[in-house]
Amino acid sequence: MNTVTEAGRYLTFTLNGEAYALDIFHVTEILEYRSLTVVPMMPDFIRGVINLRGRAVPVIDLAIRFGRGNTVIGRRTSIIIVHIHDPSLAELAEVDAEDKDVAQGQDIGVLVDSVTKVVTLSSDDIEPAPAFGAGIRADYISGMARRDDDFLILLDISHVLSISDMVRLSDLAQQPTDDRSPAEGGGMPAGPGES
Repeated sequence: MNTVTEAGRYLTFTLNGEAYALDIFHVTEILEYRSLTVVPMMPDFIRGVINLRGRAVPVIDLAIRFGRGNTVIGRRTSIIIVHIHDPSLAELAEVDAEDKDVAQGQDIGVLVDSVTKVVTLSSDDIEPAPAFGAGIRADYISGMARRDDDFLILLDISHVLSISDMVRLSDLAQQPTDDRSPAEGGGMPAGPGES
């Protein structure tokens, strides 16, 4: 299994003024931002889907995924298409036989402020992920790479874009909440003898 903490080539990008990188092994292409088709009842971090050569590819806003607000669409906003293999999807594919391709992996778009460049990092450049202090969940980070006077956060893209986690969050988003009143569209009016 190819891990992000290995020496190799990484695609660097910015998000909310911070520099991140992911292993180029997962990247299939980089697109200029294009309008997205919004899918109702999805978690907030799924901004929509794009048509990529006839396939609907979900686009994830990393800023929202990291709990840092929405990515503001600008001139350099890009969508990085990554291919994720999530072994836990095998059980989901058994439930829906038409989704067997998903068990082999899934293309996902990642919305970022801008793509910077591809860099080559040696094992000497990479330090272990910090237990705290990076501003995002520790399991999303596979390492830190020294770069000039700063660090580049190396993302563990398989954790950041865990498809099974997103499916669970999507299912939760689609469940009605019990605490909403009928006026908010969250329930049925009480029947005879109910209050």
